[in-house]
Amino acid sequence: MYCNHCGKVIQDDAAVCAYCGVRIGSCLARRRLMRPRAGRKIAGVCLGFSEYFDIDVTLVRVVWLMVAFMTVIGFLSYPIAWIIMPEEPPLLPVPAGTPQATHS
Repeated sequence: MYCNHCGKVIQDDAAVCAYCGVRIGSCLARRRLMRPRAGRKIAGVCLGFSEYFDIDVTLVRVVWLMVAFMTVIGFLSYPIAWIIMPEEPPLLPVPAGTPQATHS
C-alpha cells in the first residue's frame, strides 16, 4: 500500500504513515476518546483530546492552561475529564513461543 500524502510504500495494515505521520485512507475515522498510557504528562487528558481531534498535544495543553487561568472551568474540567475518560487498555506482551511477523 502507498501513502497518499508522501507516496512511500507502507504496511498494508498501517493506520499512520511511518514516514510522514499522516493517517491513512480508510483509517480516517476518529478513535474513541480515551486517555493513552504512553506519552502523557499527568493523566493523559490533553493527549487524549489531541489524538481524538488529530491536533498537536502542545496546542491542547496551552489552550487548556489559558482557559484554566482565565476561568474556573479549566480547573474543574480537567479532573472531571480524568474521571470520565476511559484509560487505554494495557498492551499485553507477546508470548515467548509466538513467531513474529516480519514485513520487508
